[in-house]
Amino acid sequence: MKKITLVLFLISSCLSAQVLNQSANWPNTNWTLSGTYDSNPLIFVENPTVDSSTFSFDEDEAGDNSINNIAAVSPVINLTNAYNAGETWILVDANYVISIYQDESLSLEYWDDDASSWISWGTPITSNSSGAPNSNFCAGPPEALNAGHLNISAFTANQLANFQYRIHYNDNSSWGWGFCLTSPTIYSQMPPACPNITNLSVSNVSYDSADIFWQAGDVESSWEIAIQLAGTGVPTGSGESTTYNNPYEASSLLDNTTYEVYVRGNCGGGDYSNWIGPVNFTTPVLSRVNFTQDPIDVASGYDLTVVDMNNDFLDDIVSVSNTNVNIHYQLSTGGFNEANLPTPEADFMPGWSMAAADFDANGYTDLVYGNTFGVTFMKANDTGTAFTEISGPEDVFSQRTNFVDINNDGHLDAFVCHDVAPNVFYINDGNGNLTFNQGGLGDYSSGGNYGSIWIDYDNDRDIDMFIAKCGGEVARRTNQMLTNNGDGTFTENATALGLDDPMQTWSSTWGDYDNDGDMDVFVGASSGSHKLMRNNGNGTFTDVTSGAGVSTAPTGHENVSYDFDNDGFLDIACNGTIMYGKGDLTFEDIDNAQLSYANGSFGDLNNDGFIDAYYNETIYWNNTTPNNWITINTVGTVSNIHGIGARVEIHTDSGTQIRDVRSGEGFKYMSTLNTHFGLGSQTSINNITIYWPSGIIDIVENPTINTSVVVVEGETLGLDDTLTDNLIIYPNPTKDFLNISLPADNLESAIYTIFDISGKRVSNAKLDGSIIDVSYLSSGNYVLRIISGNSIKTQKFIKQ
Repeated sequence: MKKITLVLFLISSCLSAQVLNQSANWPNTNWTLSGTYDSNPLIFVENPTVDSSTFSFDEDEAGDNSINNIAAVSPVINLTNAYNAGETWILVDANYVISIYQDESLSLEYWDDDASSWISWGTPITSNSSGAPNSNFCAGPPEALNAGHLNISAFTANQLANFQYRIHYNDNSSWGWGFCLTSPTIYSQMPPACPNITNLSVSNVSYDSADIFWQAGDVESSWEIAIQLAGTGVPTGSGESTTYNNPYEASSLLDNTTYEVYVRGNCGGGDYSNWIGPVNFTTPVLSRVNFTQDPIDVASGYDLTVVDMNNDFLDDIVSVSNTNVNIHYQLSTGGFNEANLPTPEADFMPGWSMAAADFDANGYTDLVYGNTFGVTFMKANDTGTAFTEISGPEDVFSQRTNFVDINNDGHLDAFVCHDVAPNVFYINDGNGNLTFNQGGLGDYSSGGNYGSIWIDYDNDRDIDMFIAKCGGEVARRTNQMLTNNGDGTFTENATALGLDDPMQTWSSTWGDYDNDGDMDVFVGASSGSHKLMRNNGNGTFTDVTSGAGVSTAPTGHENVSYDFDNDGFLDIACNGTIMYGKGDLTFEDIDNAQLSYANGSFGDLNNDGFIDAYYNETIYWNNTTPNNWITINTVGTVSNIHGIGARVEIHTDSGTQIRDVRSGEGFKYMSTLNTHFGLGSQTSINNITIYWPSGIIDIVENPTINTSVVVVEGETLGLDDTLTDNLIIYPNPTKDFLNISLPADNLESAIYTIFDISGKRVSNAKLDGSIIDVSYLSSGNYVLRIISGNSIKTQKFIKQ
């Protein structure tokens, strides 16, 4: 592996101090190696092409047998003279680069001769100095081995005379890469009368501000802080004076810039402590939306979910373990209330994905865990305070999980992508009991099913499913579309649509990126190239990737769509990168410095109308824009309780936006069930239209904006409200066919739905011509409804 020479960095406050030993150029017979390590690694070797001022350890063997606990030990150094001269502070100067893969650490330690033990000197280094784990472990900018001073004023004579220190690398039985280190030099120094500050840190970094914390040394009454470009070095003059240190709020910073911070105490009368630092931080790119990271203490486990758990329409944060569901309930007044709800032990944990919905319709949200070996359901009780565990005996290598009403009987079922066999699904009997099924929805024998998403791509008001496929032979990794036939059956027709790509993908995201009233698709590549497809509205799709501005987004597993800046155009979050939509299937202001690379879960976590993100015990707060918005909460009565599968439209003077209500998007995470729209500068909405899975339509006129609206199924528009004499159907009664008499413009792109006398939808399809086959219906009374654009016309008929 490539080695680099790191530049030796000297602490300026130590330049006049006593050098206690020379640099430990390696090989150096005055230093020794101790510990255990691989039999054939590259150990503390000099860079053969430059000089011997750098040494490194290359942990180059993999596997459980590679155990490395190794140290380079300095010769004995007698500190007696330094101590007698009053130089009772000892410092070590070196730079390092380390690449952590799992649990490795790098420590500076000193020998306590009286206790016969090694003592930590400063905090062990357990994080990467050069970004993500990298087998080229010497790559990246070096960092100072800043362990701080060691006070030897209380050392005994033995400790002073027999002082040694060491550089200690321990992989803690994990597989690591290694590190590089400049040869260390040790100094003695007179202690300043004014004590040094400690625990200098930086957090809450935004594009133009940051919070800087430190712990006071002792008696100082004020401090000086220097915030400067990284690499400037120890300040040679004064910094900005401050009397407030917890935190110091740095402002007016430049975006996309790396800074370093130094702080020193001011004890008055010209008596200053040493400058402590540097602590480096980088401001994110100034973008349309800036996110502020805020840590939150979430119980350990699988924290994959942001969803409303208690039916108050506020998104909560959910983490699960084998015997616990940890929920941070969002409060209407702001903040969260944490609750730990015990569960029976789960047979399978959500190692691959989690989905959420109230499948037994008792008012509290249930969960499904997708695991390598099976599927577990956690069903909330009728008070939302405990769960029942349901796990089947079936061996299911789960990938994406969803809740959806597959057979459109008003009850939520569950679908699970299977990696190594045909997909499985669980049909709900209406009492919350689930029956296992396999086959019929993605039947490739060896699976390859990774990212399922349920959408109405053909605007026929029933829910279809697209499956992102990955791995294996071409047929196994070719994406599939399961088109709903409107009668409880599905037909795979990706080839006819132009969506049968044999690409490596784990997930796709669907949205109306050009606001023309139908769902387009971004198929995110896990390797290779992404693909953006325009829905032509006629049962075909066109590749519009070229020139769309999506090709530079990183490859990976996670792709979802939200209007993050609320400008009225859908954006795409692709593996932590936000691509801001322009409303014409092109994207701009690509921003890769805002979210976690894994995307995480999305929802409105402070009820301000802007989509936030959550990942790994961190909330990514959306700092908002001036744009307007509306959130719509769907409550099913005939359809499933969340209205999953419903099409939601908003109509404004600038046009129409559409969304489908879904449970389970992207690959792994579960995001909000609330439906969110940005409005840009629009100050009003003409109406909200909801097409429920049951066939019921609700229209809410002139809703209030910048708020959440709850729409209960059937509360605004019944079938009787749309009965009209203008819809002529004959013969009536009829045996086999209905002829329809309407103006031609009322039949174009029309959808017809047939309801029985109780109001249950029994048939649904696009209207092809002016004749409808009803021969399959049982004898009785029915209602025919035809929708074309904003026109809704209903008429009764009798089937003989």
